[in-house]
Amino acid sequence: DQYNHRLALLNMSSNSQVLLFVIVGQNEPLYEAEITKRGAAGNSDAVARQNYFVIHSALDLVEKAAWTTQNMYLRVVDKVNHQQVSAFQTAGSIKFMLLHAGKSDDTIR
Repeated sequence: DQYNHRLALLNMSSNSQVLLFVIVGQNEPLYEAEITKRGAAGNSDAVARQNYFVIHSALDLVEKAAWTTQNMYLRVVDKVNHQQVSAFQTAGSIKFMLLHAGKSDDTIR
């Protein structure tokens, strides 16, 4: 059943022990890394693709947040399935983005 498959995917991604870190230039990704917590299994291919989709879709929110503040650290710009996207943008418009689980910024410090 397709509904149960999607529900399982959402549960797998929300319990993820993998962080996704991406550095984005003007129009292209410059660096990407999946960081697995010690002792945790990696994500399935479907969950990894969903994580990249979440990061990609958050790019517009990073741009919007950059126009509303003068801070380089933009904090959490998007929340999806108990995961959050935190972002930092340099003066040269290079974006550092991290997809992580948690309820606050304290989980990434």
